[in-house]
Amino acid sequence: MSILNTTVGMNSAMDEINMIQQAQRHHLVVRDIGEEIDLEIGPGDDDPSFSMTIPQEPSNGDHEEQKQMLIASQISIEEQDPGKSQDKKRKKKVVKRWREEWADTYKWAYVDVKEGTARIFCSVCKEYGRKHRRNPYGNEGSRNMQMSALEEHNNSLLHKEALRLQVASKDKILTVVDKSIYVKALTSKTAGSIIEALLRRDPHEAEFIQSVQEVIHSLERVIAKNSHYVRILERLLEPERMVVFRVSWIDDKGETHVNRGFRVQFSQALGPCRGGLRCHPSMNLSIAKFLGFEQTFKNALSPYKLGGAGGGSDFDPKGKSENEIMRFCQSFMNELYRYLGPDQDLPAEDMGVGPREMGYLFGQYRRLAGNFQGSFTGPRIFWSGSSLRTEATGYGLVFFAQLILADMNKEMKGLRCVVSGSGKIAMHVVEKLLAYGALPITVSDSRGYLVDEEGFDYVKMSLLRDIKAQQRSLRDYSKTYGRSKYYEDAKPWNERCDIAFPCAAQNEIDQSDAVNMVNSGCRILIEGSNMPCTPQAIDVLKKANVLIAPASAAGAGGENLN
Repeated sequence: MSILNTTVGMNSAMDEINMIQQAQRHHLVVRDIGEEIDLEIGPGDDDPSFSMTIPQEPSNGDHEEQKQMLIASQISIEEQDPGKSQDKKRKKKVVKRWREEWADTYKWAYVDVKEGTARIFCSVCKEYGRKHRRNPYGNEGSRNMQMSALEEHNNSLLHKEALRLQVASKDKILTVVDKSIYVKALTSKTAGSIIEALLRRDPHEAEFIQSVQEVIHSLERVIAKNSHYVRILERLLEPERMVVFRVSWIDDKGETHVNRGFRVQFSQALGPCRGGLRCHPSMNLSIAKFLGFEQTFKNALSPYKLGGAGGGSDFDPKGKSENEIMRFCQSFMNELYRYLGPDQDLPAEDMGVGPREMGYLFGQYRRLAGNFQGSFTGPRIFWSGSSLRTEATGYGLVFFAQLILADMNKEMKGLRCVVSGSGKIAMHVVEKLLAYGALPITVSDSRGYLVDEEGFDYVKMSLLRDIKAQQRSLRDYSKTYGRSKYYEDAKPWNERCDIAFPCAAQNEIDQSDAVNMVNSGCRILIEGSNMPCTPQAIDVLKKANVLIAPASAAGAGGENLN
């Protein structure tokens, strides 16, 4: 029995000696001397086997002597080269700094303290270290090991899908929270009651409320003198019909996607509804109502008897193949066709919907309706459009500006013009400005704006059209014309100009943009897009005596060529 005990004691002693030698090889410092662990090699607290302490009471005298010798040799090495100890401490700080850099590089990761140790956590999984199964070294491996493990986790399909859903949900929440509704004071209590009723009924529809406020403010004096108009406005503010429907379509990989479709037929008091279809990720019911409301007044100014409508989908055509866009358009029309017709509703182009999309929509409508009715407004004559339908809105904006200048006894020739957007309307604005001898100097896209101080000409316009047709960035223009500049995440309203043509999207000019525009010498603003200015921006422009041509009048040129 004593022999067995002796054997067990010797084995235990040898295990502890091997443990200390292994600690020396891995630059570990036993807890009697210090708590520091070299993060460059050890796995830290993820593996409990590496957190074992050395027993204080030795099993026999020989083992005690050997252990003291090993510890003494370790201390003597550190005394001979104190830089090693400092290196280890510095290395620990370096690793923490690497962690912070990784958290900046990999947005899905964040640094937090767990049980007194800073670790890299996954923002989706909320786990760290060995919880990511394919990382055997936890969070405390070498830099290459950690980078490899983080890359492997970041590239996993489950993580990517979880991250996509998380980002999508955050974007939707932010979109709701960030939309503040600006309510302007009204002197008339009667007009104010209309806005109050609208805020109670549709408190979250910021774009629609803003559009209604602009109309009520412009009609405030009329409403004050004629109270019976209040009842008319109350009926007008509620659309005749709102259709919200599901649009399921299949991509090229065979996966099913679901988007939401909208069609708001606002008013048929003058005739069948007419209005655009917009495809953009930001599309919602509020924007559809605002577009239909604006279109009602636009069409009322045209010589044709037409009502107003608006609609579209939150589908994003950017990055989609021809077949994917076709399948979406066909699925969209499968639901919408029953609400369309030459005497009911005539859809038209808008942001994200051009001749290609209108062709797919009309083809599916003809297939479902079983006849060839020209109830679509597009660039083809047999879709009930005219031979100048594509150019109508852009040309009309320049004609309107020319009439304003003529009334002021001025000419457009030589005037510097700033244009936002690079779609159908913006390009035709630039084209007609060149015909009048003006100097258009800017166009823009979703990433920034391009400025050419020498001005665009017909040759440069041809290059811009090629760039847009190939879905390239406007930055490529500077590769051919080196004097031009492209500014990312910026707007063109700080460029020196005489006339501004906002043709991109709603609310593209905020208060700071309006201040820049005034300081840049702009005297006339022609609204090409629907509601391009925020209420605060309009206040700034009016105080600076900048003449504003509203879109309902300036953009009506597109309605005169149906």
